[in-house]
Amino acid sequence: MLLASAGGAPEGPVVGGCIPSHHRIQLEFPEMNAMIMRRFSLPGDVERARQYVLQSDGVQQTTYLAQQYCHKAIREISKLRPSPERDALIQLTEIVLTRDK
Repeated sequence: MLLASAGGAPEGPVVGGCIPSHHRIQLEFPEMNAMIMRRFSLPGDVERARQYVLQSDGVQQTTYLAQQYCHKAIREISKLRPSPERDALIQLTEIVLTRDK
Protein backbone atom coordinates (compact mmCIF):
# COMPACT_ATOMS: atom_id res chain seq x y z
CA MET A 1 0.00 0.00 0.00
CA LEU A 2 1.17 3.51 -0.72
CA LEU A 3 1.80 5.43 2.49
CA ALA A 4 2.89 8.99 3.10
CA SER A 5 6.09 9.53 5.03
CA ALA A 6 6.55 12.26 7.61
CA GLY A 7 7.65 14.59 4.78
CA GLY A 8 4.51 13.80 2.77
CA ALA A 9 6.29 11.85 0.03
CA PRO A 10 4.77 8.45 -0.67
CA GLU A 11 6.49 5.26 0.35
CA GLY A 12 5.66 1.76 -0.70
CA PRO A 13 5.37 0.00 -4.03
CA VAL A 14 5.53 3.13 -6.16
CA VAL A 15 8.61 4.77 -4.68
CA GLY A 16 10.23 2.42 -2.20
CA GLY A 17 9.10 -0.82 -3.72
CA CYS A 18 10.12 -2.80 -6.72
CA ILE A 19 10.91 -1.19 -10.02
CA PRO A 20 8.86 -3.57 -12.22
CA SER A 21 5.63 -2.69 -10.37
CA HIS A 22 6.57 0.97 -10.56
CA HIS A 23 6.85 0.76 -14.36
CA ARG A 24 3.66 -1.27 -14.70
CA ILE A 25 1.72 1.38 -12.78
CA GLN A 26 3.29 4.12 -14.93
CA LEU A 27 2.19 2.29 -18.08
CA GLU A 28 -1.32 1.89 -16.75
CA PHE A 29 -1.47 5.47 -15.41
CA PRO A 30 0.91 7.65 -17.50
CA GLU A 31 0.29 10.74 -15.35
CA MET A 32 2.01 8.90 -12.47
CA ASN A 33 5.41 9.76 -13.98
CA ALA A 34 4.74 13.49 -13.71
CA MET A 35 3.72 13.08 -10.06
CA ILE A 36 6.89 11.10 -9.32
CA MET A 37 9.11 13.63 -11.08
CA ARG A 38 7.66 16.50 -9.02
CA ARG A 39 8.00 14.34 -5.88
CA PHE A 40 4.24 14.36 -5.25
CA SER A 41 4.39 18.05 -4.36
CA LEU A 42 0.99 19.17 -5.64
CA PRO A 43 -2.15 18.88 -3.53
CA GLY A 44 -3.86 15.58 -4.21
CA ASP A 45 -0.80 13.87 -5.72
CA VAL A 46 -0.33 11.41 -2.87
CA GLU A 47 -4.00 10.44 -2.73
CA ARG A 48 -4.23 10.09 -6.53
CA ALA A 49 -1.09 7.92 -6.57
CA ARG A 50 -2.54 5.81 -3.76
CA GLN A 51 -5.70 5.26 -5.80
CA TYR A 52 -3.65 4.25 -8.83
CA VAL A 53 -1.74 1.69 -6.78
CA LEU A 54 -4.97 0.30 -5.34
CA GLN A 55 -6.50 0.06 -8.83
CA SER A 56 -3.49 -1.79 -10.20
CA ASP A 57 -1.92 -5.06 -9.16
CA GLY A 58 1.18 -3.21 -7.90
CA VAL A 59 0.89 -4.32 -4.28
CA GLN A 60 0.35 -7.96 -5.20
CA GLN A 61 3.18 -7.90 -7.75
CA THR A 62 5.56 -6.29 -5.25
CA THR A 63 4.65 -8.88 -2.60
CA TYR A 64 5.19 -11.72 -5.06
CA LEU A 65 8.61 -10.41 -6.12
CA ALA A 66 9.65 -9.85 -2.49
CA GLN A 67 8.74 -13.47 -1.72
CA GLN A 68 10.77 -14.71 -4.68
CA TYR A 69 13.84 -12.68 -3.65
CA CYS A 70 13.57 -13.80 -0.02
CA HIS A 71 13.25 -17.47 -0.99
CA LYS A 72 16.32 -17.13 -3.19
CA ALA A 73 18.21 -15.43 -0.35
CA ILE A 74 17.28 -18.25 2.04
CA ARG A 75 18.51 -20.85 -0.47
CA GLU A 76 21.85 -19.05 -0.77
CA ILE A 77 22.20 -18.35 2.96
CA SER A 78 21.46 -22.02 3.69
CA LYS A 79 24.66 -22.95 1.86
CA LEU A 80 26.65 -21.28 4.64
CA ARG A 81 28.02 -23.27 7.56
CA PRO A 82 25.36 -23.60 10.30
CA SER A 83 25.79 -20.82 12.85
CA PRO A 84 23.73 -18.35 14.89
CA GLU A 85 24.62 -15.69 12.31
CA ARG A 86 23.31 -17.78 9.43
CA ASP A 87 20.11 -18.47 11.36
CA ALA A 88 19.73 -14.75 12.06
CA LEU A 89 20.04 -13.95 8.34
CA ILE A 90 17.35 -16.49 7.52
CA GLN A 91 15.13 -15.07 10.24
CA LEU A 92 15.69 -11.57 8.85
CA THR A 93 14.39 -12.59 5.42
CA GLU A 94 11.27 -13.99 7.08
CA ILE A 95 10.77 -10.73 9.00
CA VAL A 96 10.98 -8.74 5.77
CA LEU A 97 8.08 -10.75 4.34
CA THR A 98 5.83 -10.50 7.38
CA ARG A 99 6.44 -6.94 8.60
CA ASP A 100 3.66 -4.35 8.48
CA LYS A 101 5.84 -1.38 7.48
